[in-house]
Amino acid sequence: MASRTLSGALALAAAASVALAAPAGTAYAAPPGTKDVTAVLFEWNYASVAKECARTLGPAGYGYVQVSPPAEHIPGPQWWTSYQPVSYRIAGRLGDRTAFADMVGACHAAGVKVVVDTVINHMSAGSGTGTGGSSYTKYDYPGLYSYPDFDDCTARVSNYQDRWNVQHCELVGLADLDTGEEYVRKTIAGYMNDLLGLGVDGFRIDAAKHIPAEDLAAIKSRLSNPAVYWKQEVIYGAGEAVQPTEYTGNGDVQEFRYAYDLKRVFTSEKLAYLTNYGEGWGYLNSSVAGVFVDNHDTERNGSTLNYKSGADYTLANVFMLAWPYGAPDINSGYEWSDADAGPPNGGQVNACWQDGWKCQHAWPEIKSMVAFRNATRGQAVTRWWDNGNNLIAFGRGSKGFVVINHESTTADRSFQTSLPAGTYCDVQGNRTVTVDSGGAFRAAVAPNTALALYAGKPSC
Repeated sequence: MASRTLSGALALAAAASVALAAPAGTAYAAPPGTKDVTAVLFEWNYASVAKECARTLGPAGYGYVQVSPPAEHIPGPQWWTSYQPVSYRIAGRLGDRTAFADMVGACHAAGVKVVVDTVINHMSAGSGTGTGGSSYTKYDYPGLYSYPDFDDCTARVSNYQDRWNVQHCELVGLADLDTGEEYVRKTIAGYMNDLLGLGVDGFRIDAAKHIPAEDLAAIKSRLSNPAVYWKQEVIYGAGEAVQPTEYTGNGDVQEFRYAYDLKRVFTSEKLAYLTNYGEGWGYLNSSVAGVFVDNHDTERNGSTLNYKSGADYTLANVFMLAWPYGAPDINSGYEWSDADAGPPNGGQVNACWQDGWKCQHAWPEIKSMVAFRNATRGQAVTRWWDNGNNLIAFGRGSKGFVVINHESTTADRSFQTSLPAGTYCDVQGNRTVTVDSGGAFRAAVAPNTALALYAGKPSC
């Protein structure tokens, strides 16, 4: 959910949000393993995710797929209904327990691990019958939670300078679980352990900022695999009482400033400023940062670039995948004019680029950079060059080299690399580039395009 960022209270509610030091724990910044890129298939149903793991994600080198919340939720066509659970049964609009389990198996067979967007801060804001047939009211979920399991504050979160208000009151009117209680912690852990039992490899914790870090640590300690990959949605706010650094003892934290600043740089500043992007800009340590160009909330609220942003968006994704900071998410959703609109076909994707599905994870410019990232893992930035404006180039040691031309004219020039001499495929332009014995090559890079070479890809 994204607290305070979506237009419309319920939309905010369902999205995912917008002092105490976190207890020591096992934190994995980049997801464990050699492939750290996650394709976030927002509101894809599980049968469609299963097919995409085999068809695209595995072959492209994606390490993870993130799926939308599986728990039974309130009815309704809007996307944010998925973020108002009414039980912990796998019975949402995107698929039942069998479809979910089949998806996990298919993705694993394709070499792709599965992260689940997990809603554990709150339940719903109303009453009725859920997508799986369960009856509920705002503070009563038969067999699961009743009034004493919710926080005493039933007012809305209204003061982000007040820790107690942020973490004990109701995010846009949603019933706030009392995660300080043993029963609530055990029940949430039971839900997550059920998912682990189905083979899930990690969790994105929705609205984590609204849950005390020590409560999340207590829940994580009750998991069958307490070291499971874990990334938390904690939106940075200057001067706010709750800060992202409190949560790094639990695992990764999503670094929203990364996405906000990329929008500003690509739309109104200079790419030359990116030479020290990451910790040099005051962000979280790379080892515990989850990064993205946009997510399902920010693409709708205008705080970041989105699929409507043209070359700015495409090149920002290319830069993110080429740059060694954090663990990147590629947001992959659907066209929208109404920010509340739910997924086409109820989440069924018959084919990419049909029925409104944007499939950003499969755009050639983005998909090709996943293999680049995998091939250059562990290599420092070398040979940075810029023209003082919007043409930049940099290497990743002896393993890769990228040029990003965000100027209005073609850049036809020589570039100095640390690559061994030989021929390489420019995976952005689908052409062969020759690096000479001194590590240099010449190429023409058209306006608003990129060039990317990496070891192990000698020809196109």
